[in-house]
Amino acid sequence: MPVLTLIFWRNLGGSLMTAPFALRHRVDRTGAKWAIFAGVALALHFYGFFLAMRMTTVAAGTALVALQPIFAALFVKLTGGDIPSRAWMGMFVSFGGVLLISGIDLQISLRSFLGDLAAIISAALAALYMMVGSKAQQSLETTTYTSICYFICAMTALPMALIAGNQLFHFSAREWWILLGLIFGAQFLGHTMFNSVLKRVSPAVVSLIVFFEVPVSSLLAIWWMGQRPPVGVIPGIALILFGCA
Repeated sequence: MPVLTLIFWRNLGGSLMTAPFALRHRVDRTGAKWAIFAGVALALHFYGFFLAMRMTTVAAGTALVALQPIFAALFVKLTGGDIPSRAWMGMFVSFGGVLLISGIDLQISLRSFLGDLAAIISAALAALYMMVGSKAQQSLETTTYTSICYFICAMTALPMALIAGNQLFHFSAREWWILLGLIFGAQFLGHTMFNSVLKRVSPAVVSLIVFFEVPVSSLLAIWWMGQRPPVGVIPGIALILFGCA
């Protein structure tokens, strides 16, 4: 299934799942505007994320996307917040991990290196999505926010898929079952739970939860896809996680 088609169906399905719960709540116009902005950011994040998963290893891609809290901290700084010196040190440590992973991948192939760049851009967009989502939920209920955000994400991906000439319907039953798993698991139980937590916890802290994605997805990739990351990438993954922490 093409990346843009996958983004469209996944987020349309997520929006339809949360919409019935959202009907009970009032829609605040200011919150809705932030939700629309978040939806566009989420579509671009997904595009970079899924490209990275197809161009580099799952382990390297998810480790680079785990840079989210660093980008969240930088966005805080740009909006007038303060970053302590210890946090800057963590960023430099993580940056060392980025250089190590991208250097190894560049030696493997240009495609893997471009996948690393897509993952880094995706991490920045994910941090932006988290921060904007936190802003939107100051005046919106989580279900209202996710219904709007996911729907806008789907509508952002749809014209891009059509312009790219991507197929929308004719896929095997296995592809549709995997898509349903993504909608119920990653979208409904994953992103929607993240967004629910954003009403109570800082976006930078919520971004740290992505750490768990790195070891779990790497083990699943070995088991399900037979994909073992290059040995040289593993120290870079460790540096990124240690630096972010």
